[in-house]
Amino acid sequence: MYTFPSPSELPKRLSLALQGGGAHGAFTWGVLDSLLQDERIDFDGLSGASAGAVNAVAMAHGYLGHAPGEAGRRAIRTSARETLRQIWEGVVSLGSVGALTQNVMHMMLNASVGGHMLQSAMAPWMSPSQMNPMDINPLRKLLATHIDFEGLARLHSPRVFVSATHVRTGLARVFSGRQLDLQSVMASTCLPMMFRTVEIDGEPYWDGGYSSNPPLAPLIKQCDAQDILVVQINPLQRHETPHAQQDILDRVNELTFNASLLDQIRNVEFINHLIERGRMQEGEDYRRIRLHRIDGGQALEDLPASSKVAADGDTIEHLFNLGHEAAKRWLKHHFDDVGLHSTLRLPKP
Repeated sequence: MYTFPSPSELPKRLSLALQGGGAHGAFTWGVLDSLLQDERIDFDGLSGASAGAVNAVAMAHGYLGHAPGEAGRRAIRTSARETLRQIWEGVVSLGSVGALTQNVMHMMLNASVGGHMLQSAMAPWMSPSQMNPMDINPLRKLLATHIDFEGLARLHSPRVFVSATHVRTGLARVFSGRQLDLQSVMASTCLPMMFRTVEIDGEPYWDGGYSSNPPLAPLIKQCDAQDILVVQINPLQRHETPHAQQDILDRVNELTFNASLLDQIRNVEFINHLIERGRMQEGEDYRRIRLHRIDGGQALEDLPASSKVAADGDTIEHLFNLGHEAAKRWLKHHFDDVGLHSTLRLPKP
């Protein structure tokens, strides 16, 4: 049971950076659910890529349509928790997005070539636009049903930022405010081997995890909170070297989806160091940032990569519980550090 603040106490303000990782985003759901129960914390900004983007807009949706005051603040938290639950229960009801899409593709191939052997031989050589010409993606309907994107475009607090990768340049584009809509979230979740490229204003976009997973810059430059809590679901370390082909591919994917985050963390640490040494003036463009992290630790490391597309109820509930407990541990050990100093430490090679 958490200790709630007295009316005279101000909550500590955090921005949240939510990493993507398929169904493992249910771990982040558990983290958010736990944080939302603790009234000692308020949220300044939310950024996310891929599944992190879905969690960010679901949480932010809970802030819409509530009156100010203590009752309104509690209603916001209840609404945010409920929206997150609706989204993830919707994912479970749809089944694995990956499996569902593959089933659609299999049906199309069977109808067009009329044979399992030919289907299996052709599938690796066909693009999503060929195998899924109707662009079937059940996540689109789920988000359109539960998220008020017009309301989010007008939301001032917390500010929401969603990243996608511009295909032609490889650069990250961050969507917020009036640019944040259903199409931008679909771009942020677009794995190009599974779904058709998402076009926005005539430009092609893929999953935000390739370029900024998740984006920290807008939380630093456009939000007030100097504490950023990263929810990381792609394991940073592995204790054993992979040798089997699938294990090697899984580790390559983890390294790819962590690379941008590591670069951003190192940049923050470097700027902090320059400011502390008096070699850079703290101001609007550069300021001290305190970084914190919640990750799944050994529990997520032990899960196979295939669980990232396993949206069955048992897996999602297990991930939710892991996230909930991880957030409780972080609050117990590091809540007092918020506002004072960073608690995120990168491992040494």
